[in-house]
Amino acid sequence: MSQTRLHFTANKVDADRIFAALDAAFDEDGLPLAVLELDEDNDIHEVSLYADGDVDPVEARVKSILADLGLRKSVERETIPDIDWVSRSLEGLKPVRAGRFLVHGSHDRAKRHSGDLAIEIEAGLAFGTGHHGTTAGCLEMLEQVVRRERPRNALDLGTGSAVLAIALAKLAHVPVLATDIDPVAVRVAAANARLNHVKALVETVTAPGFHHPIFARRAPFDLIVANILARPLMRLAPEMARYIRLGGSLVLSGILDRQRDAVISAYVGQSFRHVRTLHREGWVTIHLKR
Repeated sequence: MSQTRLHFTANKVDADRIFAALDAAFDEDGLPLAVLELDEDNDIHEVSLYADGDVDPVEARVKSILADLGLRKSVERETIPDIDWVSRSLEGLKPVRAGRFLVHGSHDRAKRHSGDLAIEIEAGLAFGTGHHGTTAGCLEMLEQVVRRERPRNALDLGTGSAVLAIALAKLAHVPVLATDIDPVAVRVAAANARLNHVKALVETVTAPGFHHPIFARRAPFDLIVANILARPLMRLAPEMARYIRLGGSLVLSGILDRQRDAVISAYVGQSFRHVRTLHREGWVTIHLKR
């Protein structure tokens, strides 16, 4: 059965208000919602709601909620065809090499070479498969940092599919805490750690912020990797400084080229020193030391 996406744009403040209202209104219906930043400079965000079958009553409820919020929005429709997206994505998902790492799906196991640090991730379960410049950049940077510093306790903050946590476990053979705010991502991360035979080293936890007790129990960390986004990374700078060991390293990504200086400034203000920036596909990966 095809699905219909109802969507419209708003600024971030309004998009957050709308998302909260729609989430409450359609909670029992189980209709998926999403907010996507389309244009950071112009503060344009897109709110989407996905519905099956007759969408007229759903659209009417959406418009009523918008009216109650005092917002006038033109709601657009997009019909999404019934496609096996997992199979479709696997067709074009090629193995990615980053340093000694090879990130691949099960269909490309035969392409692993002797000496590869192979990480198997399925596209259908991907919250970061290594195919984005930020993930590949982190893998390259981690290989260099681990080789020089030999960390003994590591954190992958915002782990997603656990590609980076798995990479750290395979490369350094040390305990890695892998956290994410999304419980679905955490379940996927745990499954991927088992698949890659590093479950004994990778602990996966749903943690919305550094206030979760797991961080106090596991800190201080010798190495923290966080492939998130520039603004959250800047807000987290004081807490990163609190939970990393003196002399420890941060590897940060999810940062556009033009955001690099602002991120570095936020961390220099917390007594971090910039070591190196790796540029890849318009994104940067930054290595900082405390």
